[in-house]
Amino acid sequence: MAPPIQTTEPVSLTAGDTAKWLKSLPDYPASDGWLLSYTLVNAAQRITFAAGAQGDDHLVNVSAATTTEWTAGDYSLRASVSKSGEVYTTLTGRITIAPAFGAPQDARSQARRTLEAINATLEGRATSATAEYEIAGRKIKYISMPELLTLRDRLMRDVADEDAASNAAAGMPGKGRIYVRFGL
Repeated sequence: MAPPIQTTEPVSLTAGDTAKWLKSLPDYPASDGWLLSYTLVNAAQRITFAAGAQGDDHLVNVSAATTTEWTAGDYSLRASVSKSGEVYTTLTGRITIAPAFGAPQDARSQARRTLEAINATLEGRATSATAEYEIAGRKIKYISMPELLTLRDRLMRDVADEDAASNAAAGMPGKGRIYVRFGL
């Protein structure tokens, strides 16, 4: 049995999944010749697709094969209707495209990625005492060691909090808890 068809635009879609919803626009019925189309835009990609007519309503049905090509990310969304050279915007908003299951992706949090980059920088600085240099008129200045260590300490706490929340969600005991059993 097929799932019920949504009647509003989703706030998120997954690349590789079918995108399907039924939009009712009483002022712009499909049976009167109005065509509903969508445009999704971000810095990496522009996606366009149109709805088909289903009586007075507009049926969006984008195949999984088509959405597989969509790049994951946040997009600006615009829906518009057109007929005989007239175009009217019916919706603007935001939509998130999640990566397809199995698509290569970095699942680490921002805090974890930054912490790993800081640790790599600290390892590299162990052999270099240069704090600032200039090449061809371009200056590069490093963050001071105390600032870098302070940032690393904060990120270590953030990553530990993330790990604790993940463990709690998985039903695992927290590292700060001590379990005691009393018996006779």
